[in-house]
This record gives sequence, C-alpha cells and structure tokens, in this order.
Amino acid sequence: MTADPAAAGHPTGRSRSQHQRRKRILQAAAALASRGGVEAMQMRTVAERAGVALGTLYRYFPSKMDLVVAVVNEEMDTLEASLERRPPSSGTPAGRAVEVLMRATRGLMREPELADALIRSLLLSDVKTDLGDRMAGMLARVAGDGVPHEEQQILLRSLSSVWVMEMIELLRGRSGNERIQARLEIAAERLLAGF
Repeated sequence: MTADPAAAGHPTGRSRSQHQRRKRILQAAAALASRGGVEAMQMRTVAERAGVALGTLYRYFPSKMDLVVAVVNEEMDTLEASLERRPPSSGTPAGRAVEVLMRATRGLMREPELADALIRSLLLSDVKTDLGDRMAGMLARVAGDGVPHEEQQILLRSLSSVWVMEMIELLRGRSGNERIQARLEIAAERLLAGF
C-alpha cells in the first residue's frame, strides 16, 4: 500500500508547483537583499530573478514589506529546524536561551546585508510580524519545562528584544559576537532566574 503524499503533508500537483514558485521568490528576494539591502529588493527585480510574472509575485506577496516578513519567517524556520536537529546543550535555562540567540546571530550574520535589511525593515515597517513571538516561543521551548506563564512570556519577549538591539549594534559595527554573547548572558541570567 503506498502512502498518499498529500496526507503525509507533502505538496502534490499544483500545490507543489506553487510551493516551489514561492520558494524561488523567497530565495531571489533573500539573494538580492544580501547584496544590496532592502533597496535591492525591487519587486520587478525579484520577479525577474525568480522567473515569475510580476503579477504572480504580487499574488504571493501584496507588498515589498510582506515579502521581507516572509524572508524573515524563512530564516526563523531555518533556525527552528536547526534547534530540532541539534538542541542547545547548556545545563541552565539562561545558557540554552543564549545558545539559541547566538545561533540566530551567527545564522543572520552569514549574510550581513540581508540581516541588516531584515532587522531595519522590521523596525521601520508598519507590517505586523511575529518575529518577537516566534523568538520568544523558541526560547520558551529551550528554557523551561512546559508552557511559560504570563510573566515568563514577558521576560522571554524582553530577552528577544535585547537580542534585536544587540543585533543592531553588531550591524552598525559597534559590537562583536563576544560582546553580544557576554551581554546576552548577563540579561538571560537575570531575566530567566525564575525558570
């Protein structure tokens, strides 16, 4: 008996081609942003590079900011998959949280122009993104045993906000990985002391 690919969560037929088209668009957008920031992510250029019509691009992503948010979500998906394959190994909640944040830092800094474009766009945009919630959710999974209560969720969001600010300092050339890690360790130890 053969398994039904659709039932197993695998895209089939048209949905597979739509999934592949969306992936090409996101890869094209990320490649352009990694070479020239958000300014290089012109919708027409993204469409040409992805091999799709401009109208098709707009059906998937109604605005440039929607496209930027989707690229951010792809980066977060990559980080989450990395954490599933290789969970943080520190013996403390704060240590595990810092491991997650430093992995995110190293992952984003492989493409500093892309990292700068994504962070800048999210800070300046009025497009709603769940970056903070997703990062806090990842931190919750590695920091504690079970679902964090409201105060813990606030503390986890605060730690992810500290990380965003540290990323800005790194992208501006005012900090380095060692300094970011030291600052995150202090913040995590204080914020997650009750976990």
